[in-house]
Amino acid sequence: MTGGSKQGCRVLVVVGTRPEAIKMAPVVTALRALAPDVETRVALTGQHTDLVDQVLHAFSLEPDYELGIMKPGQTLYDVVQRALEGLRGVVQDFKPDALLVQGDTATVFVGSLVGFFEHVKVGHVEAGLRSHDKWAPWPEEIFRRLTDVVSDYYFAPTAYARDALLAENTPPEHVFVTGNTVVDALTTVADSDPRIENDTLRAVVEGPRRLVLLTAHRRESFGAPIREVFSAVRTLADEHEDIEIVYPVHPNPNVLEPAREMLSAHPRIHLTEPVGYFDLISALKAASLILTDSGGIQEEAPTFGTPVLVLREVTERPEGVEAGAAELVGTDRELIVRRARAILAAPLTRGNAVNPYGDGRAGARIADIVVSDLLGRPRTTEDWHA
Repeated sequence: MTGGSKQGCRVLVVVGTRPEAIKMAPVVTALRALAPDVETRVALTGQHTDLVDQVLHAFSLEPDYELGIMKPGQTLYDVVQRALEGLRGVVQDFKPDALLVQGDTATVFVGSLVGFFEHVKVGHVEAGLRSHDKWAPWPEEIFRRLTDVVSDYYFAPTAYARDALLAENTPPEHVFVTGNTVVDALTTVADSDPRIENDTLRAVVEGPRRLVLLTAHRRESFGAPIREVFSAVRTLADEHEDIEIVYPVHPNPNVLEPAREMLSAHPRIHLTEPVGYFDLISALKAASLILTDSGGIQEEAPTFGTPVLVLREVTERPEGVEAGAAELVGTDRELIVRRARAILAAPLTRGNAVNPYGDGRAGARIADIVVSDLLGRPRTTEDWHA
């Protein structure tokens, strides 16, 4: 991919949500450390606003462009339209040589599309994840597939992701196995042990009972499926007097209203506001069990040896399941209860947990690949091997 040695290039890193900020921070840090002659700027679409600022500050990821696209009651049409217009202006103004996106949100797809329209090389961080079900997760499965159609650099976090890309006839010389940058971010903050800011979470972590962390917000679970999950959670709380369940509730009414209806009256189920990144990491470390439909938590929890039941029918992150760090249970009430009972009945032995998603050097590899291609320099890193 290298086109000869040259000096001075521009890279635009596009971020829309808190998970994107977390996972892109190691890339931005590595780019600026590796190649000061590569001007790296950050564009924040503002697809989400809750708790993004905390992450940006924690990782010194100050945006150069803030589009502020989020509006109350926004739809996917709104997000895509506003992000498309805003990023067009940024790219036409900055004129980057490469544009980097991460993951599978509307911001990611729109960012890659603007890069394509403007003839800018597109790098997809976390390329190649596949559930092979266009409706689950929705709309993320299609956003990441479409992003990979127009990408030029494919930063596959694992061998599974690489193989998925190669099966789709992606040019192998453009595919790089880097590990997942979420592990880089974890290694930066995991040992800092900051004070937990959320009062409810702090009280449970410091209290006598075991913590069970619940996160559930996926669109495909709205309606009857999420009520099945909440019914299972209520049963577990009734059966196990030695646990406290903390649920940072997503503000979407499709989640918030049934959660309040089914869970709020239980004395050992605590519905809280969404928690900050550092509080979330503290919860992952302290929990005896995690019930989640979050992709990021599937990647983060193995670092701490915390068992995970994945509240989804399919996952684009099979590595954790294969390693025994996670188990798919879907939204079936009986299966959730049965598997949670078994985990809670067994001694928790975290041991020397090994994360199957990376070694903490993904950001350095991605920066190395981009700089090598743009400036014609030899690579100094090798692809990651688990």
